[in-house]
Amino acid sequence: MRVLFVTYPAKAHAYPQVPLAWALRAAGHEVCVISQPDVVDDITGSGLTAVPIGEMLNLEERIQEEERAKERDRESGAGFALEPGEEPDPELLMRLDELQPEKITLDYMQGMFTVMASLAFDSVTEEHALDELVAFMRGWGPDLVIWDPLVFAGGVAAQACGAAHARMLYGLDLVGWMRGQYLAAVADRPALLRDDPMAEWLDGVAGRYGGEFSEDLVMGQWTIDPMPGSLRLPVNHHYVPVRYVPYNGPAAMPEWLREPPKRPRVCLTLGLSFREVMGGDKVSIGELLGAAADLDVEVVATLDAEQLATAGRVPDNVRAVDFVPLNELLPTCSAIVHQGGFGSTLTALAHGVPQVIIPADLWDTEARAQLMHRSGAALHLPRTAEISAAGLRDLLVRVLEERSFQESAARLRTEALGTLGPADLVPVLERLTAISR
Repeated sequence: MRVLFVTYPAKAHAYPQVPLAWALRAAGHEVCVISQPDVVDDITGSGLTAVPIGEMLNLEERIQEEERAKERDRESGAGFALEPGEEPDPELLMRLDELQPEKITLDYMQGMFTVMASLAFDSVTEEHALDELVAFMRGWGPDLVIWDPLVFAGGVAAQACGAAHARMLYGLDLVGWMRGQYLAAVADRPALLRDDPMAEWLDGVAGRYGGEFSEDLVMGQWTIDPMPGSLRLPVNHHYVPVRYVPYNGPAAMPEWLREPPKRPRVCLTLGLSFREVMGGDKVSIGELLGAAADLDVEVVATLDAEQLATAGRVPDNVRAVDFVPLNELLPTCSAIVHQGGFGSTLTALAHGVPQVIIPADLWDTEARAQLMHRSGAALHLPRTAEISAAGLRDLLVRVLEERSFQESAARLRTEALGTLGPADLVPVLERLTAISR
């Protein structure tokens, strides 16, 4: 069969799809990966065939400009000054990762979906790129479309060409969680009183190609989920579990990594998303390096020259490298300190490495860090907590010295190993595709 992967234009989204794409290719299926030109080199660098559509999104420039605008507002007070007794605009406080049921009111969800559909999701589903996507799919004729949960265009285009389609998650299913809460909240309301921003938006997008809204356009006909079951959100949906297999891009193993460490090794990484997409770091590099300066450990820090320039003095026990594949580094590590990215979290989990997580303000990092903390395999600093070298040092010492963290990390690794790998998932996808078209 022909399988088309539709990915968000960032390495952190494209890379998790690569092992499954190659499993399908190795089984004899035709595979292409489609996205904006931003990630074409990353796709072809994995050995897969890329199909560029639309214009460069330049996510880093967009996000940096948004950050600069927020900083200007903070400095001027614009949008932040409130009259006595005035409540802040709820839309400014809305987050898709809100997991506390008492805070998820119907008004909250309708407002949040309005904002997300009109701003966040719609910006990725640009009309010209969607036209090209539909045209390619109608010409190529995929049997199965596997789409990133942020790229709803994948489901719309699959519907337009009659292909089976599924989402492939790169973290917690925040969209599925919130959608389920919304549908439960409006279940007893007459249809005319159900204000549904997601349905209205997707119905308009699908209508351009002769389609109409269905819940499949939000959730896929099924969802491929690499998160271990114990870390999954409670969503009533057809999930197809797959074991996460790390892919870090083309890389060579450095000579120093071929020798076993002489003392406990700690990995410090801020991840691809934060360096290449967010365009900066949300924590002090100096504080991070200072946390382990007096410990009898070797720290391998994946920091580039720009990041190191902000660090001040680099401690003697720190080896700074611009890049090293985590899948090769982490088997030699006793702990990892990171900002909660999906790749860092799941690669550490795959190797049974205890974690210290300093979640950034991005997608599901805070919620996932909380789940990892509750699992006993990690400690995390809440998003609003003050970050200091002393505080980080205390967390790092705990995960290195308290055996419970190693035991919990090993338990999660065993759970992951019990899940079907990408190659074993291929026959499952073949069957689901046959009955879903």
